[in-house]
Amino acid sequence: MHQPLDDIDLKILTILMRDAKTPYTDIAKELFVSNGTVHVRMKKMEEMGIIKSFNLQLNYHKLGYDITAFLGIYLSKSSKYDEVAKALEDIPEIVDLHYTTGNYSMFLKLVCKDTEHLRKILMEKIQSIPEITRTETMISLQENLNRPLKFEE
Repeated sequence: MHQPLDDIDLKILTILMRDAKTPYTDIAKELFVSNGTVHVRMKKMEEMGIIKSFNLQLNYHKLGYDITAFLGIYLSKSSKYDEVAKALEDIPEIVDLHYTTGNYSMFLKLVCKDTEHLRKILMEKIQSIPEITRTETMISLQENLNRPLKFEE
């Protein structure tokens, strides 16, 4: 059973989801608590597994990756998920991977430099995994929303 988070914990998370580089001293000032309080609460939330990691959100386009695609994967057997997931983790262009219900066994997001790069990843890396029987690719034309969860007050 998880310890419930209080309002201060949720406010700390909200500030850091807006900008993970916010110094704890600035968070403490904004919330009218001590620096130590922020440190202790952050450590508690990390130990509880609520905070998994701190990540940068990149503009892949500015790095030369102009294609964002989503891929639905059909597996020969659902029991092969862990094996396939491990193989897919070795493909650096895959940035999200999910085990899903519905039509697909797996659903992933990948970023590529161009359509030729996407084709190469699909044919040489993803579709060569024996347990994958079929894939369906959707190319994103525009991303309008990419945000963290907003906690209800």
